[in-house]
Amino acid sequence: MEELEVFEQDFKQFLIVNGVHSEEWEEMNRSNKQKAVQLVEVFSDSVLQKVYEKIRFLEHRSKNSCLVFKLNNENVELISIHTKKDSTLSLETPESIHQAFQKNVEELSVFKTEKPYEKTRELEVHKLLQQNCFQSSELFWESLISIIK
Repeated sequence: MEELEVFEQDFKQFLIVNGVHSEEWEEMNRSNKQKAVQLVEVFSDSVLQKVYEKIRFLEHRSKNSCLVFKLNNENVELISIHTKKDSTLSLETPESIHQAFQKNVEELSVFKTEKPYEKTRELEVHKLLQQNCFQSSELFWESLISIIK
């Protein structure tokens, strides 16, 4: 319910569009909690859908790898950067990645690929977020493209 407060106006509009006015909503909350929760879940899914539609770039970093995803409408592109075995390099920050390309490029393995979505785009975005990816930027993507060319 705390999260719902942030979207109070959006939720009110959602209820109206779905034919539920404030008195009906209040009554539903008193007499049919399960139906009210289901309605909130539908609203939550629609908000999440809109958020996922806006995400264009994600990345995942660890000491030994940096994966950057460009989420197009029909497919996902990937730039994968890995340190070679026994490397002491770190790929955990943009600065360390830049430094690795500047001074130790021979210790890196880099490739770019793309593939169509296995499921829907938004489900793929959700899956990547569940795997600890975070939002990235077009600027970072483009700078990596220019480096690997």
